[in-house]
Amino acid sequence: MAGSLAAGLAAAVILPFLPVGTVDVDFSTAMVLIGFALGWALLAVLSTRFTDQPQRWAVAPAIFMVLSAALVLLAPNAVVDALGWVWPPALVVLVVWVWTSARRELHSRTRVWLLNPVLVILVILALGGGYERIRQSTEPAVAMRGQLVDVGPYRLHLECTGSRGPTVILEPGAGGSAASMGLIAPSVARDSRVCVYDRAGRGWSDPAASPPDGAQIATDLHNLLDRAQVPGPYVLAGHSFGGLYVRTYAAKYPDEVAGLVLVDSTAAHNTPVSPQKASSYSVLKHVSSLVATTSRLGAGRLIADAGFSELPPRYRDDARTTAASGKEMGGFLDEFGVANRSEAEAGELRSLEAKPLIVLTAELENSKGWMADQDKTVTLSTNSLHRVVSGATHASFVENPDNADAVTQAIQDVVVSVRTGEPLKGP
Repeated sequence: MAGSLAAGLAAAVILPFLPVGTVDVDFSTAMVLIGFALGWALLAVLSTRFTDQPQRWAVAPAIFMVLSAALVLLAPNAVVDALGWVWPPALVVLVVWVWTSARRELHSRTRVWLLNPVLVILVILALGGGYERIRQSTEPAVAMRGQLVDVGPYRLHLECTGSRGPTVILEPGAGGSAASMGLIAPSVARDSRVCVYDRAGRGWSDPAASPPDGAQIATDLHNLLDRAQVPGPYVLAGHSFGGLYVRTYAAKYPDEVAGLVLVDSTAAHNTPVSPQKASSYSVLKHVSSLVATTSRLGAGRLIADAGFSELPPRYRDDARTTAASGKEMGGFLDEFGVANRSEAEAGELRSLEAKPLIVLTAELENSKGWMADQDKTVTLSTNSLHRVVSGATHASFVENPDNADAVTQAIQDVVVSVRTGEPLKGP
């Protein structure tokens, strides 16, 4: 019993890391199921061959999990979604049957100390799956605003509003989608054209084959704006990790950048960018896809429902819907996995010359050295301001209306400087 269950757990962890062409939440889910099926099958075979208490009932959960894995991999998405109503109650029924069979045929303490806890976990997973399916069916339908633009390997979501130039591009932080900028974009659009977009693997955009670093994100954004025919030069505003990405964009495409707003931006590193490995195999991609399987059990939805409460309703519903998906959970982890590369790539921006730059920094909850890094960032331009926003935290710039107003004001100040050619004014 112990060896079979341990083997199944080990297989469920190892199989999602098999080298295959496409790694996503469906692949990882199927491999986890096959791994656990192996454990149940071993229990049936080994107990029959080597003990006087054959546990033939273990074949049933093995078959159940193999069939489930096959459906996840091979069935159309609509069928897999429909099965969300079927597998949770079916799993509960299977658990009851296994418990009854084991109680009759397994006369050992392992039934109490090993098997019963496993069955309890399966019931919890079934409840999570049922919760996820019910929430999917009861939440209001959310329509994608904007458009999907083909940038080559995948499509990216873009939404532009307003009309007056220069165009402002908003870059969310790690964990943020276009909808997470819902307190800022409408305010900026009153006076300027503003575009929000979802990076690969976020929001409505397609996932990338491998974790995109800052250089890839900058290239994607360049191609997106070019193919969507959004004219530059742009004022780029990036929050948190988004600050790294707009700095990398300014380094790669300086003629396309008119000014920057860095909102409590993650610090760049002036270190050499490590070369990318030639191999297409990405451990990080496998890890993020494996973690993303928990979205089928409602984990992503629980996290999403706890956030975005201050956003306007249409942005809040959009953000919560996309954040609950496995794709979004995987994309979030992907960005953190290549953070060191992104920080080094952002450090390649040495100077903005006299292009307007405003650095916004939160007053509260800063880590050691954070303020010094922000002060250093201001020196990128000879036309710059550093504003420490009273009462603000790192997250409140996009979550609190008052602090979001400070972001909007900074963007407007940079836009005015670009329009008039005058230096930035004010504190």
